[in-house]
Amino acid sequence: MRYRRLTKEQLEELHQEFINFLATQSITADEWSDIKKNKPEVAEEEIDVFSDLVWEGVLSNAQFLEHFSKDQIHLFHLGETEMHLIAIKVNFPDIDITTQEGYDWLRNNLLDDQVAFYNANKDYTEDPNMDKFKLILQGANITKGELYQYFEKLVENKS
Repeated sequence: MRYRRLTKEQLEELHQEFINFLATQSITADEWSDIKKNKPEVAEEEIDVFSDLVWEGVLSNAQFLEHFSKDQIHLFHLGETEMHLIAIKVNFPDIDITTQEGYDWLRNNLLDDQVAFYNANKDYTEDPNMDKFKLILQGANITKGELYQYFEKLVENKS
């Protein structure tokens, strides 16, 4: 398995896609029931292959990732050959930007000396989707990029 098995909830959401996946392998509903009952290891392998296919598609289409921690926000734009990072660090120990109160403080104090902005570009390895997946495993979420685009404009104006 290349990535990670989809959760039960994710598999349920993708039920029709999984049926289509089995159909491409000429596995009927009756055959699938038989496989699950009599060859559970084969059923597990099929679910793993399907999970990898789903992840591959999701990661190939992802354009933005966000990761929040107590005192930092990492915003990634996933380009063709590299990823661009905008990082925001709050150097004020009493502020936790994972809370609504802390996030509101950040929004109201973006130009405070206790808030630092960083930019970086990083080339992908030979496996861009695995690079993206590793960020997700570390807690990043795929987004539409609104926050990234907002801070991108702010950082450009600050320069």
